[in-house]
Amino acid sequence: MDLGFQYHHREGSTPPEESVLDMERTDCNHPETSQLESFAGTTSAGQLSDTNAAYLSWPTSCRLNDAAEDRANYFDNLLKGVLPVRIGRLPTGERAITLLELMTIRAFHSKNLKQVSLATAIGFRIRGGLLTDIPAILVFVARKIHRQWLSHCEFLPCALEGPGGVWCDVDVVEFSYYGVPAATPKEEFYTELVDGMRGSDPFVGSGSQVANQRTYGTMGAIVKSRTGNRQVGFLTNRHVAVDLDYPNQKMFHPMPPSLGPGVYLGAVERATSFITDDLWYGIFAGTNPETFVRADGAFIPFAEDFNVSNVTTLVRGIGEIGEVKVIDLQSRVNSIIGQQVAKVGRSSGLTTGTIMAYALEYNDGKGICFLTDFLVIGENHKTFDLEGDSGSLIILTGQNGEKPRPVGIIWGGTANRGRLKVKVGLPPENWTSAVDLGRLLDVLELDLITTNEGLQAALQEQKNASTSAGIDYPNGKSSSYKCIPAKRTEENHGPFNSSDQSAPLEFHIESGIESAPNTAHQFI
Repeated sequence: MDLGFQYHHREGSTPPEESVLDMERTDCNHPETSQLESFAGTTSAGQLSDTNAAYLSWPTSCRLNDAAEDRANYFDNLLKGVLPVRIGRLPTGERAITLLELMTIRAFHSKNLKQVSLATAIGFRIRGGLLTDIPAILVFVARKIHRQWLSHCEFLPCALEGPGGVWCDVDVVEFSYYGVPAATPKEEFYTELVDGMRGSDPFVGSGSQVANQRTYGTMGAIVKSRTGNRQVGFLTNRHVAVDLDYPNQKMFHPMPPSLGPGVYLGAVERATSFITDDLWYGIFAGTNPETFVRADGAFIPFAEDFNVSNVTTLVRGIGEIGEVKVIDLQSRVNSIIGQQVAKVGRSSGLTTGTIMAYALEYNDGKGICFLTDFLVIGENHKTFDLEGDSGSLIILTGQNGEKPRPVGIIWGGTANRGRLKVKVGLPPENWTSAVDLGRLLDVLELDLITTNEGLQAALQEQKNASTSAGIDYPNGKSSSYKCIPAKRTEENHGPFNSSDQSAPLEFHIESGIESAPNTAHQFI
């Protein structure tokens, strides 16, 4: 093994005061005044008034103050078992093999790593553009250069040691920001599958286009609440669903009524943007008391007058999915890193890729530390997602006859994030960031619905809970409980095939509905 140093160039590596990694597209949330007027929404026909105003989950200051001392004590105690960094030679203890071990090692060295890097993550060493099976802390820098052009304080060791002598490799990866997002075409990609997601299919489900009053995104998954009236609805990103410039966080498919034909799906019932690291991972992931994980999720229960017989749990182009893949930090790194994944989104349709890194950590330049769960790179140098795919379900492709298992949802991608250079002589790869689905469902107190039978059972459970609570619906029952066919055809939902994005479609627009005005619409 190479016992030499890892070399990097730090010039230009410091993020701007408002880090691009933490920015959402400003034009998504603050369009021109003239656009605001054109985006004034109207209520859809037959829509019931909303009583479930959205509430957001924010880390409270008292919680941070209480946890700061616990965090300091935790690292003080573990620090007693950490040996000094030894430059030029490998440690003699056991090599780290689990996600938790690598995250713990990184936490102890995070202060020094932050001084010479843009960000860090957990993964495998990358050689010749391919992942090896060597667990490593990935250190992202603006430019890798020869040691001759570096000062001694900018050297990185080839390995880092943690508590108990457990150690891991260090791998340096070139990373570049796009900077301020450039304007991109609003409709980049067309296939029959994508057209279906945008409204020409007779049903909605994972991958379907959803919109609030002025932004498009993608429906992630069909879910049910673990609490209250056990409501059935769907999951997407918070930044897709919530616009605090409006009093009600209403969602539509495929478009809001002010822009064209669309049906009211429901209003945001709960959402979250950031979660403290100890609540998310169950451990302190860093020494900084202000350390947060990007959660970016929202739950939208289906409206009482929405016909849920138009909902499908099948994922178009993939088929029936299995249960959520829960990320256990005690598991080996290869349980998630290097795994092949797919997604179906309203902009780019069906794409495939590889999970390259876990628990990306970066700073915003204001003393706050942020983490995001996954970095995904598309296959064959292709982009994994496009604008408008935010909220898309990321699914582990099925192996050995297993059903594909959901593992995350997209929250940010190529247009407003950056690229990684994984092989000398080739251009950098676009990457997509994503949220750990299992942890997000726990935070929002939701369960995934993966089958039509499960959907029927969840709707019955919701009806029973509502009846017990004494809620009366028009005509004695809610139209949400219309019968769902016991067996939905799998047409347009065939088994996973990344090379086939087309399928027979039905397309129907009710007469009397005018085409949408030619107005720019913001994409997330």
